[in-house]
Amino acid sequence: MHYIKQQQFLPITLAEAWRFFATPTNLNKITPPEMKFKVLSEVPEQMYEGLIIRYEIMPMLNIPMHWVTEITHIKPLQFFVDEQRQGPYNIWHHEHHFAEVEGGVMMTDILHYDIGKSIFGWLAGHLFVHRAVRQIFDHRKVVLDELFKK
Repeated sequence: MHYIKQQQFLPITLAEAWRFFATPTNLNKITPPEMKFKVLSEVPEQMYEGLIIRYEIMPMLNIPMHWVTEITHIKPLQFFVDEQRQGPYNIWHHEHHFAEVEGGVMMTDILHYDIGKSIFGWLAGHLFVHRAVRQIFDHRKVVLDELFKK
């Protein structure tokens, strides 16, 4: 199992942060363009527990891959969790936490993921997957800094 924890200060209100991250289509804005991320589902303006979202991504060699996640837990203005239901990972559990701090919001992402125990999973992880996941979070940080700079 692999683990990433990343914190980022956003100079916006808690309500603004929640509104942005609770809108599923905004994921397009913060995903690296080379992944050709596309939401396939009809999605509401605001997510809810039990929401299933279908995506298409091209994480490697422009090969399309379908990914299905479920929003499993929500505590408005505090956190939500998305979990993969179908896709490239054996486990994908992503927590998004928001806390009001002086001058804005501290956003904390906590991701647990596993790509499987096979030799293929181990090899893919070392050659590509772990670096690609880290790059997604690095890209998000840059985009969010730009979107919400004051």
